[in-house]
Parts: sequence; C-alpha cells; structure tokens
Amino acid sequence: MPADPTHDLALMAELMAGRESALDLLMERWEGPLRSFAHRYLQNATDTDEVVEETFVRVYHKRADFIPGSNFSAWIFTIAANLCRHRLRWRRRHPSESIDIPDGDGVPGLGSTLASAGADPAVATEGNERIAALRAAVAALPEEQRSVFLLHSYEGMSYRDIAAVVGCSERGVETRLYRARQALRDLLAPLLAVAGGRPVPASAPRPAVA
Repeated sequence: MPADPTHDLALMAELMAGRESALDLLMERWEGPLRSFAHRYLQNATDTDEVVEETFVRVYHKRADFIPGSNFSAWIFTIAANLCRHRLRWRRRHPSESIDIPDGDGVPGLGSTLASAGADPAVATEGNERIAALRAAVAALPEEQRSVFLLHSYEGMSYRDIAAVVGCSERGVETRLYRARQALRDLLAPLLAVAGGRPVPASAPRPAVA
C-alpha cells in the first residue's frame, strides 16, 4: 500500500475543499492496491475494472462523509470490499457470466511452497497447476473469510484496520483469518505434501471465537 498516510489525508482535505485534481492524485496512489485486491477477490478482469472505477466515483461522492484524520486506507478498502461483495452476489445470480483466472502471485507462505517449480518445464507446469488450484481454493472461501485473508496476506493490513473494513472486532478478524488458513490447508493438503516432500504440519492452536 502507499506509504505516508498523512499524504492521503492532505489530499482528502483538498478534495473536500473543492480541489478535484486531488482525486487524480489519490487514484495514482491507490489504483494499484485496489486493483490487486479486487482482482484476487473477484477473479474477473471486467468486474475488477468496474469495481475500481466505482470505488473512486464513490470516494468523490462520499468525500463529505470522510472524517478528517481518520484511517484513509481502511475507508477506501471498505468501499472497495463492499462493492466486491455486491458484485460477487450479483454474479452468483447470473451464473452464465464468465470468470477470468487472474495473473499474479500465489498466496504468501502457501504460494511460495506450491510455486517452487524451478527451471524444469515439466516442474514449472506442475507448479502452475498448483497455483491455479490455490487460486481456486481462495475463491472458494466464504466471503467474510476471503476478504480478511486478502487484506491481511496481500495488503499487509493490521487486524485493527481490517476490523474497520469488514465491520467486526479484532478478535473476529483473528478467528476469520484462522478459519481461512485452516480451510486452505485442508483443501490443499495433498498438494502441499507433494510440493514440500513432507507431511503438512499441524495447524496452530485455534483462537477464541469472537
């Protein structure tokens, strides 16, 4: 995510004061992180483009709702996450829509294990198949777990910031993240065992449920 959050606050102050060019600067700073999050969440290029565009439209129209000095990254990701959830529900009501498999990195930790393909083309192909399986597993997570997992694993957001985005307690974030990781390990256990050449390690102790 963009460094120096005080710059985002300054730009929002300018936008709220009527300087519309500040929105262009916010777009330059945040389009990449939002596109990465939306693409991994939706796995559809067209939906991703529309969600990113609509996010900035709402930033502009809701600029008066932003509280000066508050967490801008949590605020903008809340808008994007809500749009992603809405788009995903719409797509489920229209199952004939195609789904694009995104390019990009695998899941940190799990992905690095699955993607160790090396230079051998046969091994590389096998690694690509594992990454595809990993992406499918992430897509299969319940919405509340998927958003928490992506925000933490890819965007590096703290439990506190994620809690503000998804609307739950920090303990709730911890629980959802645990369940997401457990689900991924359960789904990918055979692949992890083959890729690592050893059994999948036991799961960490389960956190208290919020």
